[in-house]
This record gives sequence, structure tokens and C-alpha cells, in this order.
Amino acid sequence: MFIAGNWKMNGTVAQARDLAQALVNGLPDGAPATAIFPPAIHLAAVHDIIKDSPIFMGGQDCSSAENGAHTGDLSVAMLADIGARGVIIGHSERRTDHGESNEAILGKVKAAQSAGLGAVLCVGETLDERQSGRAETVVQSQLAACLPATFDSGSVVIAYEPVWAIGTGMVATVQDISAMHSMIRQWLQAHRPEIADTFILYGGSVKAANAADVFGADEVGGALVGGASLKSDDFLGIIAAAMKA
Repeated sequence: MFIAGNWKMNGTVAQARDLAQALVNGLPDGAPATAIFPPAIHLAAVHDIIKDSPIFMGGQDCSSAENGAHTGDLSVAMLADIGARGVIIGHSERRTDHGESNEAILGKVKAAQSAGLGAVLCVGETLDERQSGRAETVVQSQLAACLPATFDSGSVVIAYEPVWAIGTGMVATVQDISAMHSMIRQWLQAHRPEIADTFILYGGSVKAANAADVFGADEVGGALVGGASLKSDDFLGIIAAAMKA
């Protein structure tokens, strides 16, 4: 299991430190792989707290460029230098808010690989795409377009996040999650065998109260957690559910 907390655009430096410390203090022995993805401005402060713990840290986005005139962007080398070991790429909010294309996302995945950072590649359909019966086709097209043809270094985790379930309180049914995760596994086995055994995370309003059901679905290897990762008790509750799965 792999449990990842995406803090999104939330919190002050003091709040980030307090949350990181609460997670370090509360992480149980034998916990699954656990990562947190704070806002970029908090990465250094959070790293100071978690550096001697099993928890690792990543960025919420990166640039595909190595350096240069890219105002506001962060390179993978910058993330690695500050202590990040991974990066979320292609989150639906980046696709929607910033118009990120599959081509741009592929460039970022390749950049993460070049720096040895683990990439958490997000894929998922909108409500309209699901209701029109195109959910699996959309996700397959995202995988095909956003994953490199070969993998020389680094790791890639897939996060399935039905866009309509993110931050809405709506959660896909266990049957829906099982079907999509099984399809993703089969697609990876057929088209990207180098990462066919990677974690496939579910993301979409995961909470301590529903985590056990989510983890009971086929081929679910963990969760990409949004709002519930901002409260240590909630996030630790999800970790506890993963330990029982």
C-alpha cells in the first residue's frame, strides 16, 4: 500500500510544520509507504520535520524544462535539491485550472524520471465522460499519451481520480473502482510492462470513514488523499485502514 496526502493550496508555514510533526508523531510502526505533498513554499519547512522519519515528501507539480526563463515554475532538480522524492503530475486541477495537455504532462513525467523522482501520474474522467460510457476510453488515452514508451529510471505510480468525485464528497462505488483499477492494471501489463506491478492509487474524497471500502476494491494499492490529508487524525485513520486491508 502507498498512502499519499496532497495538501493542495492550503496552510501557513506554521500549520504545515504542525501537521507534519503530528504525522511523524502519530505514524504507527508497520505503516505503509507514506508521502505528503505540501505547497512548494512549505517544502523546506516540512522537510526539516520529516527528514529522519519514514514519511517522504514530494512536489505538487514540476516543469518539464531543466531551467531558464520560466517564471513561477519549479524544475525537478529544484525539487530534488530541497528534499523531494516524488512529484504529482497531471492532477485534474492542473489540467482544468492551467490547461495542461497530455503532451505537457508526458514532458513532466520524463523530467521526473531524469531526476530520479517518483511520479504520481493522475488520470480520470469527468462526470459527462462517465455518463456517456467513455470513462475507460478516456483513461486509456491518458495513459497512452502521458506515459513514456520506455522507462530508464525513476518510478511511476498511477492515481485514478474520477474528476467528479474530487472534493465533492461523492465516491465511486467499489464496483466502479474495481473495474477501472483492473482495466488500468491490464492496460499496463499489455502496453507498459516495465511498470505493470506499480501501485494504482484511488483518489476522490477518500476519508477514514470510507477508506476500508476503497481498499477492498480490486487492484487498489493505496490512496491519493486530498482534504482528509489536512487533518492528522483523518490521515492517520486512512493509514490505519490501509494497514488492515
